[in-house]
Amino acid sequence: MTIGAALPLHNGIDATVQLAREAHEAGLRSAWFGQTFTYDSPSLAAIVGREVPGLHVGTAAIPVFGRHPLIVSSQAQTAQAATAGRYHLGLALGTKQLTEAGFGIPHDRPIRLLREFLTALRPLLETGSTDFRGELLSAGTPLPAAVPGAEPPVPVLVAAMGPQALRVSGELADGILPYLAGPRALAEHIVPAVNAAAEAAGRPAPRIVAFVPGVVTADADAVRRTATDSLAFYERFPSYQRVIELSGATRVADLALIGDEETVAEGVRRYREAGATEVVFTSTDLGTEADRHRTWKLLGELATG
Repeated sequence: MTIGAALPLHNGIDATVQLAREAHEAGLRSAWFGQTFTYDSPSLAAIVGREVPGLHVGTAAIPVFGRHPLIVSSQAQTAQAATAGRYHLGLALGTKQLTEAGFGIPHDRPIRLLREFLTALRPLLETGSTDFRGELLSAGTPLPAAVPGAEPPVPVLVAAMGPQALRVSGELADGILPYLAGPRALAEHIVPAVNAAAEAAGRPAPRIVAFVPGVVTADADAVRRTATDSLAFYERFPSYQRVIELSGATRVADLALIGDEETVAEGVRRYREAGATEVVFTSTDLGTEADRHRTWKLLGELATG
């Protein structure tokens, strides 16, 4: 199983590169970057991937609202060329609250937009050209749009967890990036749905890259209290409320893997058994620096063991 870590976005670029280097030296295979209103995550991934040879880098995830496939393709192909084929593009539907407050555009018909976005984007990444006219967006290439050295084609994953998004992702993407979806939600709802959609579309079984908050620590109670406060932000959004409930939990912190090495390793095993092909740990900075080093050491051992 491939195991990686999501790196925080509150550090400077040099500090982020150093963190990524530490993760790679610990044995982690990938580093992922969220997309908020700060760093441009494909650019940050390109810098990190170029500075840390051998480390795969990914974006998790760029909202399709407020973006266009031509621009995202240019960003993704540039990152792929810069990292010698180690970039992974994640897309997301985003949320109504952040889309409308940030971009001033309506968060309408997200599933339709996702389908059209992926339909226009895939040929851009594969051939450098597209000719798509949809209800919500259009994309064409009057000039070539291929970036030299962007090989192989950038894999596209979607932060999908709802039934309709999983159907579209299975048909048109290479995998999914579920976050805060526990083993029960993965095994009973998410993995079967996306696999069925991929099979019906004649596509290979998709990658299931599960994003999981977790910390190896000797003070589990203190870290869980911190997690309860820090991760409560996600409990405001219906999509996360649904998947938390499907996971058999009531709070985000209930899904965090927090404890000693045996506890966290057992949690990773449950995700693997639920169908995750890859696990990416998030929020590994909820404890002390010593906790983070201890967490990454375990994850590196699990990745290479």
